[in-house]
Amino acid sequence: MAAVSLLSNRFIHEQNLGTVDMDGDTFIVILMNSSFKYDPDTHDTLSDVTANQLSTGNGYTQNSKTLTNVTVTRSDSLNQSVVEWDDVVWTASGGSIGPTGSTIIYDDSHANDIIVGCCDFGTDYTIPDGQDFELRDIKLVSGRIPDRDTFTTTTTTTTTTTTV
Repeated sequence: MAAVSLLSNRFIHEQNLGTVDMDGDTFIVILMNSSFKYDPDTHDTLSDVTANQLSTGNGYTQNSKTLTNVTVTRSDSLNQSVVEWDDVVWTASGGSIGPTGSTIIYDDSHANDIIVGCCDFGTDYTIPDGQDFELRDIKLVSGRIPDRDTFTTTTTTTTTTTTV
């Protein structure tokens, strides 16, 4: 099964309100247990998913991996904006990390720790003692999809009648 990524509806809403600063806010990446099932409609904030985050231990510490060296680029030819961060590595120590089936990114600068989105790996991983688990090429790509993105408006014309 291939990895599947979804942005949270709350994150999209907060972006539209201007309360998320992609190159100024602090973003954290966390690992979720293998039973976690992401719902972009109801998983709005960190508190909505905390119960399914991996427990601290064996080289994994909850809420400790800050995404660093953000770059935000724009591609007009591809109709998209790309936010990229450095890779993140956890090293299992004293036992295994996991199993984990997905990762969540959340905005730690936002008052409510809103969830940006989730990447479901499509399989579960258990990282053996002494081994690394690395998330590479961490990107958030957003853009215009002509068949999906729309802008609509309704225009009303009022006719005024003048009697002379």
